[in-house]
Amino acid sequence: QVQLVESGGGLVQAGGSLRLSCAASGRTFSSYAMGWFRQAPGKERECVAAINWSGSSTYYADSVKGRFIVSRSNAKNTVYLQMNSLKPEDTAVYYCAASLYLRSVLADTGAGVDYWGKGALVTVSS
Repeated sequence: QVQLVESGGGLVQAGGSLRLSCAASGRTFSSYAMGWFRQAPGKERECVAAINWSGSSTYYADSVKGRFIVSRSNAKNTVYLQMNSLKPEDTAVYYCAASLYLRSVLADTGAGVDYWGKGALVTVSS
């Protein structure tokens, strides 16, 4: 069992930055691939970034490529999402997700995810 708790959401002006953190419980965090998803009102959930168990492989959605950076610290049981050059269209609830395989994190808008956090709201004002 893995429990995920996001933090770092909030209100920021367009062009600003935020860093989300996701703290995981359990001693097997380093075994899991991790992902960051977001869902805006009326829109489908999408995976914006993902990282494999070691941090050697990452994925970014085209909409955030070059602006967001995903990283992890297995020593701290934490995964991060650094969000730069934020835009109003980045406004959404951001969810942390875990699965044993990176391909599962990336599949079917989250259908393959084993564990979810409760989400953190990010609001970007214009």
